[in-house]
Amino acid sequence: MSDRIIAACDGAAKGNPGPAGWAWVIADAEGRPERWESGPLGRATNNVGELTALLRLLEAVAPGTSLEVRMDSQYAMKAVTQWLPNWKRNGWKTAAGKPVANQELVQGIDALLAARDVEFRYVPAHRVGGDPLNAIADQAASDAAATQQAAGTALGDTRLPVPAPDRSAPARTKSGATARKRPARATSGTASRTIKAKFRGTCPCGRPYAAGDPIAKLGSRWGHPGCGAVGVDGAPV
Repeated sequence: MSDRIIAACDGAAKGNPGPAGWAWVIADAEGRPERWESGPLGRATNNVGELTALLRLLEAVAPGTSLEVRMDSQYAMKAVTQWLPNWKRNGWKTAAGKPVANQELVQGIDALLAARDVEFRYVPAHRVGGDPLNAIADQAASDAAATQQAAGTALGDTRLPVPAPDRSAPARTKSGATARKRPARATSGTASRTIKAKFRGTCPCGRPYAAGDPIAKLGSRWGHPGCGAVGVDGAPV
């Protein structure tokens, strides 16, 4: 069995720039999601979110770790695998002679990569049947951008973020037709205290909510008070 750790990271911004967040998820030796973390960035760009997610992931694994990182950001991946050597040779200037964007983040990632054996793997985003770790990281980053709150296993969030229904693979009926699972209704006492959303977002049921709308914690996500969601194992949260 390989000792390589499998992980995914992603960033999000509600607008570009706009309220932003980052997230990573690490799998166990069997490839099952084991721990995750997400955090807010205030107002930032998608690229800042993507690079921050990678930086935070690398900080979360020990030096000497053999790691496979799955990402859906062409920019972040190329920045650290293709463009970075030339930027360093050019004194952190682009081929056009301009300062490298997000230089501090790229330099931080460069330093962390030097002590870790990292293999990058590009995975397309928002695909039916796509990479499950990337889908979880994508949703966690989106939630962090919308709520501007940190979350993760280290903070006691034992349930994984559940990707929005329209991003999940449709279930097949016996006749071969596709059908989507309907979110389970929450039982009494499921929702936590209600707050007003700082930014617009998407409830686990798939319906959006607007800034100023009442929302409550549903498992590890935020959504309509009294609404339910289905966990990664198919159990209601």
